[in-house]
Amino acid sequence: MVERNKGKGSRRSRHEWRILLAKLDNSGLGVDAFCRREEISSASLYRWRNLLSDGCDGSEVAGSDRAPAFVDLGPLNSAPSPQPRIELKLDLGHGLTLHLVRG
Repeated sequence: MVERNKGKGSRRSRHEWRILLAKLDNSGLGVDAFCRREEISSASLYRWRNLLSDGCDGSEVAGSDRAPAFVDLGPLNSAPSPQPRIELKLDLGHGLTLHLVRG
């Protein structure tokens, strides 16, 4: 494997992060000392350790955040009675507001 110089703004593959995490496990160093030695941020290391340990393949990583996932929790009220009125306003910033009303 060819070593390449990683600097600020460079991107590592999932495979490269797995290798770095294995090196950390075998290094005997704490996270801060390891990150200084490898010239990586501890925040990135923790983030990738979390992503890879969750069984995530990393494909949904976009920019610096995970892409949102939708989980259907089912109906709010399973009883046949009338549904209560629900109103949700979300300020998205820059003058944009999302307003949802049910009922």
